[in-house]
Amino acid sequence: MSGGPLRGVRVLDLTRLLPGPVATLHLADLGADVIKIEGPGAADYARSMGDGAQGVSVFYRSVNRNKRGLYLDLKHPQGRAVFLRLARAADIVVESFRPGVSDKLGIGYEALRAVNPKIVYCAITGYGQTGPLAMAAGHDLNYIALAGVLEQIGVDRSRPAIPNLQIGDLLGGAMTALMGILAALFDAQRTGQGRLVDVAMSEAVLAHNLFPFFALQTEGAVPQRGADLLSGGDAGYGVYATADGRYLAVAPLEKKFWDIFCDALRRPDWKARHAARGAAADELRGEMEELFASRTRAEWQNFFAAVDCCVTPVLSVAEAVEHPQFGARGMTVQADGVAQFAPPLKISGWDFAVERAAPTPGEHGDEVLREAGFSADEIDALRQAAVI
Repeated sequence: MSGGPLRGVRVLDLTRLLPGPVATLHLADLGADVIKIEGPGAADYARSMGDGAQGVSVFYRSVNRNKRGLYLDLKHPQGRAVFLRLARAADIVVESFRPGVSDKLGIGYEALRAVNPKIVYCAITGYGQTGPLAMAAGHDLNYIALAGVLEQIGVDRSRPAIPNLQIGDLLGGAMTALMGILAALFDAQRTGQGRLVDVAMSEAVLAHNLFPFFALQTEGAVPQRGADLLSGGDAGYGVYATADGRYLAVAPLEKKFWDIFCDALRRPDWKARHAARGAAADELRGEMEELFASRTRAEWQNFFAAVDCCVTPVLSVAEAVEHPQFGARGMTVQADGVAQFAPPLKISGWDFAVERAAPTPGEHGDEVLREAGFSADEIDALRQAAVI
């Protein structure tokens, strides 16, 4: 299929919804053969989340492209046997069950390692395989709340703001899982021994909650919400309203950018107020708010187009996907009847392409099983038993 850097790598994907499917999406886009396995009671209900052509959501089609589909009842003894047989030739298994579920099904890490010592097994959960919250339910909001991130998001004297970017799901369940998978895969190629990759989304968020953690150690306390250096404490790093009710992201944080910014605006008196804090920062912010409110966003965008001082418009999603920068980099593609994001990286010698639409349940079952050595009679028997 693909000429991507992960060509020849086979992945058995037992995940659904967002975190796991995005992790395996990146593997698939990079050329891995990702087999999306679904069964009764475990089908990916992302298919029906939102409107979509033929009843399939944009969400599902976007995060499951370039994968093949296999329907398999893992609760059936024959289903377990089929999975173990597939695992013999697989490199990676990714699942997002609660701890212990895969072991009860007979397809946990130890069972798979027994048939394939090189297998990389990634388990994605909210709180990890161990600890007092290991079995607790959770969502992205819970993970960022527990990790001290939600408490810091928002403006001064307001309740915490819920981000529209799923930080725990994507930073934790997708990107951290991907990091662990690729590290373990690299080592398995060298040593012949796979690994269990235990990913806790809440821990991934905690481990990247850096600046408040630094402040806790150096200052003895974390600044109030909206008062940290990068969340409102510095007037030179903030969001300012324009005359037409739109916004600018103004971030000339370093002195060299601040001086360019002040010169462009013909406010040399502001230069000495660089990095002001407290009441001085509030006073400066008020002056900046008054200035930015005097022109529209488009006027300011044109004004700063040739001024290299870290000022950009705050765009809507619709505006962002049409921006010339992202267009030049090919960040959106049309596939499977919808617009989709391309991978957020470029690798020499590899051109990304959507080579397969997101699979229907079990769409590629016969070919996957034939490749694993199942005969036509075996496949028919499995179908008769409703295993596939």
